[in-house]
Amino acid sequence: MTEKQIESVKRKIAKIKKGLAADKKHWGGFHHDSGGLRYLPPELYLKIQDYTGSLRYFNWFSKNFPEDSEHPIILFEWAVTLYKTKRIQLAEKKIKQTFFSNTLLLDMFLGKAPLLLNKSEQIKWEHEQLIKHFKYSKNQVELTDFTQWLDSFMKTESFLEFANKLLKLNRQIEEEPLGEIRSALVERKYKLLEQVN
Repeated sequence: MTEKQIESVKRKIAKIKKGLAADKKHWGGFHHDSGGLRYLPPELYLKIQDYTGSLRYFNWFSKNFPEDSEHPIILFEWAVTLYKTKRIQLAEKKIKQTFFSNTLLLDMFLGKAPLLLNKSEQIKWEHEQLIKHFKYSKNQVELTDFTQWLDSFMKTESFLEFANKLLKLNRQIEEEPLGEIRSALVERKYKLLEQVN
């Protein structure tokens, strides 16, 4: 990117932050952000390779939207940020959270055909939404180091054990009718995520 393009992106980030501050003021010290402005800065920071700025934003994001940190694209962007700022163990956790949030996204980034093991309409819809909104791929030069690290991490015992347990639980939950057994499986699934955090 040229300096002019970088400055243009920085202005966009500043405008979004100003909008979020106005939103908080309007709602008496709380964020409402019905337009979803809070989701835009990570992509912009990564676009200009300002990983320190991205990290500061994610710290602010998790403080101000603690219940809103489960969107797979946001989690992925967060993992890239952590990796690029040399916080590797935290990046590993964020990759597991990304996979928990959406089992298709990481394979999509790496250019692998995702295994649609879960046949539900919800999964098909999520996959279509990812294709529509996910703007990252292994072919981006600035993500070459991250791509190599991610591919390697996804082959580790730690990740494979987590992924296999999650996929098994997802299949069991899908096949189990509503009731106590299904509820117990869902609880086990979320305990798996708690072990990551």
